[in-house]
Amino acid sequence: MPEFIAEWLNQNDIFTATTMLHYWDGLVTTVQLVFLSLIIGLVLSVPLALMRTVRNPFINGPVWLYTYLFRGTPLLIQLYIIYYGVAQIEGIQDTFWWEIFKQPFYPALLAFVLNTTAYTTEIIRGAIMATPYGEIEAAKAYGMSWLMRVRRIVLPSAARRALQAYSNEVIFMLHASAIASVVTIVDLTGAARNIYSRFYAPFDAFIMVALIYMALTFAIVFIFRRLEKRMLRHLKPAN
Repeated sequence: MPEFIAEWLNQNDIFTATTMLHYWDGLVTTVQLVFLSLIIGLVLSVPLALMRTVRNPFINGPVWLYTYLFRGTPLLIQLYIIYYGVAQIEGIQDTFWWEIFKQPFYPALLAFVLNTTAYTTEIIRGAIMATPYGEIEAAKAYGMSWLMRVRRIVLPSAARRALQAYSNEVIFMLHASAIASVVTIVDLTGAARNIYSRFYAPFDAFIMVALIYMALTFAIVFIFRRLEKRMLRHLKPAN
């Protein structure tokens, strides 16, 4: 580490062990929230994307309406509606669900899951629709059932095409997770706000968090680039 940076860190009380631990707790909360949202959203979006490709309006219509609503409204509004709206449901405070949703983490997780599922569903649907028809015809000629065609031809092919767009969705969710602090979750942004209110050092607190977000973003980009090289290596010209 350069000497002038080390000297600057030593001169600022904001970078004591206690505050760095606070940043670490916020980082753990952010990673948990984003990771769970993405995993659950990805699992839900695959069957929903398949339903969107069905021509029957009674099957693809509800999925279209869901994706339209959640892609057409701000995530912050969705978070407010879920966080404040759950408590307004009559009788919920007398059920076990209240023990879960009275904690801000779970309403935020639900809002993030619903939001990322809507975007990921459309990403996967577009990749499925772009599957070359010749591949499907060849699978039919081999006698594959619809389920086998989806499992062995359509989804693997769509995953390769959707990878770049999905990487943008992952980065978007990481950055969007900063709004979780508005419902009292102490994530990275919430930790920076607490440290700012304690030391009255907004630049130091928020620049530190910005650097952490930047490091996480670069890590995500690196991981997806490695995945792209692995999944698309068959497109490289032969030496």
